[in-house]
Amino acid sequence: MQSIDKFNFAGKKAFVRVDFNVPLDENFNITDDTRMRAALPTLKKILGDGGSIIIGSHLGRPKGVTDKYSLKHILPHLSELLGVDVQFANDCVGEEAAVKAAALQPGEVLLLENLRFHAEEEGKPRGLAEDASDEEKKAAKAALKVSQKEFTKTLASYADCYVNDAFGTAHRAHASTALIAEYFDGDHKMFGYLMEKEVKAVERVLNDIKRPFTAIMGGSKVSTKIEIIENLLTKVDNLIIAGGMTYTFTKALGGKIGQSICEDDKLDLALDLIKKAKENGVNLVLATDAKIGDSFSNDANTQIVKVNEIPDGWEGLDIGPESEKAFAEVIKSSKTILWNGPTGVFEFDNFTHGSRAVGEAIAEATRNGAFSLVGGGDSVACVNKFGLADKVSYVSTGGGALLEAIEGKVLPGIAAIQK
Repeated sequence: MQSIDKFNFAGKKAFVRVDFNVPLDENFNITDDTRMRAALPTLKKILGDGGSIIIGSHLGRPKGVTDKYSLKHILPHLSELLGVDVQFANDCVGEEAAVKAAALQPGEVLLLENLRFHAEEEGKPRGLAEDASDEEKKAAKAALKVSQKEFTKTLASYADCYVNDAFGTAHRAHASTALIAEYFDGDHKMFGYLMEKEVKAVERVLNDIKRPFTAIMGGSKVSTKIEIIENLLTKVDNLIIAGGMTYTFTKALGGKIGQSICEDDKLDLALDLIKKAKENGVNLVLATDAKIGDSFSNDANTQIVKVNEIPDGWEGLDIGPESEKAFAEVIKSSKTILWNGPTGVFEFDNFTHGSRAVGEAIAEATRNGAFSLVGGGDSVACVNKFGLADKVSYVSTGGGALLEAIEGKVLPGIAAIQK
């Protein structure tokens, strides 16, 4: 497999798929440019070699062309970050894009408009009537498959080589993340630096395990984490369950959870996971106390109670001090750590304490030689909020991609480069 470090981009045009799906405020100002800055080493390597760049990305989940999701909003900041006057094409395909790509000189950069303005990028038909028949759906899919091939071929035609640096979309078999790679031979397609780091970090945490291995899984719903938890139960020594999932497990065990978030249809599943943990010799760690509020608000009245004794009208919004201590002890004794999901509603300052305690315990374990991987949007937001991002081994930019990798799935965007 080709390595970006060994490839010389001099005189070559590179199509680089990045993940510039950054948050914008109502005035289209970027509120967090982490993903853009993460791609800079790759982009600067290409420019430094004397190559030129065609950048492809998505922004949001548009169902067609809409100004709200136009990548033109990030153009000034991208130019500033790169120190280059980045050109812009008002569409990712069509005459303007083709002409501007063809005219690119070494050291120049072209940003294409949002790839997802075209249904061909995701390969999902749009505009079908709700009552469309199976035949109509089948015909729409067949037509889209044909146009998707042409769309992908057009994107590939702009460049001499292909670089995928968008780990956040690696779990999608989209035109620009997986299908385009087929138009380049093994010597002319590669991971960018960010993608390389992501792939290595995931492989290390799943295949090069130093024990004890501890995973902290937060999030509100067990249903969204079932496959991840089941896969982890065959790998970890300790599994800490945190966040809203806590109360589904607590209720399943007969506890009183008041108004706390709970998936009543997943109580049997929670018991089954507890049983599987026992069968696999995994130490399943659940919260024993909670910081509760009388409303879902930063200004709620609060108290600390046993997690299985939450009064009616109150809800669990974070773990309590007893649980913080128990979680921290397990984390600090670990050599491999995976954190996905906060312990509570960390967006509210009054309910950040548990997540901060977990983050600080991970930082301490890392200082003492553990390998720690933090991933998933909220966990990343946590370490950034608490100033801990540089105190853990690796912070993943991929949300869904990281989770699917942890589930043991083959990610199309990665497989397309490796084959």
